[in-house]
Amino acid sequence: MCSIAGKINLESDLREEKGTFVRIQNTLLRRGPDDKGMSCEKHASLIHTRLAVVDIENGKQPMEIEHYIIVYNGELYNTEEICAELKSYGFTFRGHSDTEVLLKAYIKWKEKCVEKFNGIFAFAIWDKKEEKLFIARDRIGVKPFFYYNRNGNFIFASEIKGILASGAVEAEADINSIAELMLLGPGRTQGQGVFRNIGELPPATCGYYDENGLKTWKYWQLEDKEHTDNLKTTIEKVRFLVTDSIERQLISDVPVCTFLSGGLDSSIISSVADRYFTRRGETLHTFSLDYKDNDIYFKESKFQPNSDPSFINIMNGYLNAENHLVKLDTEELASALYDAVDARDLPGMADVDSSLLLFCKEIKKQGTVALSGECADEIFGGYPWYRDETIREKEGFPWAQSTSYRYKFLKPEFAKQINPQEFIDSRYKATIGLADTGKTKSALNKRMKEMMKLNLDWFMQTLLDRKDRMSMYNGLEVRVPFCDYRIAEYLYNVPWEYKDYNHYEKGLLRKAMEGYLPEKILWRKKSPYPKTHNPSYLKKVSEMLTEIINDPTSPLLQIVKKKELQKLLTENLSQPWYGQLMTTPQTIAYFIQFDYWLRKYKVRII
Repeated sequence: MCSIAGKINLESDLREEKGTFVRIQNTLLRRGPDDKGMSCEKHASLIHTRLAVVDIENGKQPMEIEHYIIVYNGELYNTEEICAELKSYGFTFRGHSDTEVLLKAYIKWKEKCVEKFNGIFAFAIWDKKEEKLFIARDRIGVKPFFYYNRNGNFIFASEIKGILASGAVEAEADINSIAELMLLGPGRTQGQGVFRNIGELPPATCGYYDENGLKTWKYWQLEDKEHTDNLKTTIEKVRFLVTDSIERQLISDVPVCTFLSGGLDSSIISSVADRYFTRRGETLHTFSLDYKDNDIYFKESKFQPNSDPSFINIMNGYLNAENHLVKLDTEELASALYDAVDARDLPGMADVDSSLLLFCKEIKKQGTVALSGECADEIFGGYPWYRDETIREKEGFPWAQSTSYRYKFLKPEFAKQINPQEFIDSRYKATIGLADTGKTKSALNKRMKEMMKLNLDWFMQTLLDRKDRMSMYNGLEVRVPFCDYRIAEYLYNVPWEYKDYNHYEKGLLRKAMEGYLPEKILWRKKSPYPKTHNPSYLKKVSEMLTEIINDPTSPLLQIVKKKELQKLLTENLSQPWYGQLMTTPQTIAYFIQFDYWLRKYKVRII
C-alpha cells in the first residue's frame, strides 16, 4: 500500500517544478513511510510513497518498463494467475511484485487489463512515447483517486491534501460543497471531492488523459442474472468465495493480523486466518477494541443489543491466536477528532473515525497488514434497512432519513440556494436507476437489488473512505476480504429468501460458515462497530462545541445557525445524523470537525 500522485501538463516543462512535487510527496508520506520515489519527464511527473508489503526489494516505484512508467497503490490478489498467463506470452519477471505484474498486464492488454484484476487498486501509467496517461480504480472503490483537471493541468493524488499541496488549486467550498457536507456528510456523491474543482475517479472506472483531455468509462457493474443454484449449492459457493478471498488476502512479506470484535464478520475472517496460520506453524495476532468504563455505562438498544467483550473472550478461547485488547478513553477519543479530519481531508464520522484511527495506531506497533470485516452487511443484507419493511420501502437513503433536521442548521443565505429534497432525491433516483434489475420478476428481489446498489455506491463508500484514511494515516494497510468483487457479483443475484436464511440477518453467510465459529458467535445478533457509551464523552464534545459557539470568529458560524447549535447541546433528541452510530454525541462532534476543517484547510466560502 502506498500513496500516488502526479501532474500532467502537455504544454509546460514540468522538470522545472521539482520543488512542488517534493512538497506533494512530503504531504503524503504517512501513507507510505518506507520509501519514496519520483519520475519527472518533460510533460509528466509521477510521485510515490511506499508502504512495503510484497517484494520489498523489487517493488520500488515509480517503475519503468520499456516506455511505460507506473505509480500504483493497492494489492492484486490474483497476481500468480496473471503472471502465469503473461509468461505464456513470453514475458519474464525480475521479482514477484504485483506492481511489475500490473504494468506488464497493461503493456500486453492495455485498458482491458483492469478486467483481469482481482484486487484493490488505484494507479496511473504514463506512456512516454504517445504522451498519454492511463488511470484506473478498483471495482468496489477500496483505494482512493482524486484529481484536478483545469487550465491544462491534470493533477491527481491518493488524498485531496496532495492536490492542494500542488498550489494549482485553492481550498474553496461553493454551495454544492455546503450541500454535500450538510445534507449528505459524512457521505458524499461519487465523483465529488467536496472541495470546489476537485473530483474523484469513481469505483470501477478507468480512462485516458491526453491532448484531447480526460475521457473515462465504467469497466464493470453488477449485472442482473438468473440465479440457477439451489440453496445447497449457493451455501457451498458462498463458503468457497469467502474463504478463498480471505486466504488470498493473507499473502504478504510482512506481518499480517486481523481485527476481532466478536461479531460475525471479523470472527469469520479471524477463524479462516487462524486455520491458515496454524497449518503453517505460525500464530495469528488479533486486535480488539473497547472503551474505558463501557462495562459500566453500556445500555442495550435495538441497534446495539449487546457489547463485545464477552464474545471476544469466546473467540479467544476458540482460536489459537494471540489477542491484543486496545482500550480507549474519552480524552484521546475527543482529541483525535482533529487527526481524523487531517486523515480524511473532510469532516467525517466523528468518534467512529477517531476511534479507528487510534486503534490502527496501536496495531501498527506490531503489524503492517490487517484484515477487517467491513462490507459484509452491504453485500449480505445485514443492516436494519434491508430487513425492516417500513424503512426498506421508503424513498431516499435509508441511513440518512434526516434531511429536514439537517437543513434547519443552515443559515438562510445558504438555505435559500438549496432545495434539500430535490438535492437528495436526484442522487437517490439516479443511483437506483443504475441498478440492473430488468430480468428480476419479484418486486421484493428487485427492491433488494436497488438496496444493494444504494449501499455499495453510498454507505459502503463512506466506510471504505474511513477505513483507508484512518489506517493509512498510521502507515497500516487494512484489507477487506468481503469486498472481493466475485462475492458482490454472486450475491447480487442470490434471492432474498436465501439471504434471509432462517429469517436471520446475514443468515446465508452464517449457514455457509458453520464449522468455522462457535454457535454463540455464529448466531450472535448483529451489533455494529463499538462506540463509547461513557457520558464523559458527550460532556467533553459539548464543551468543545460550546467554545466554538462562543467564539465569534469560528468559521462554522458562517454556515451554521448558532441558535440551532445551542439547541443541539440542550435538547435531548435521539435524531440520528447518519446511520446507526451517529446520534447526538456524534452530531456534536461532526460540527466540531466541520469547524476544524474550515480552519485547518483555510477553506474559502465562495
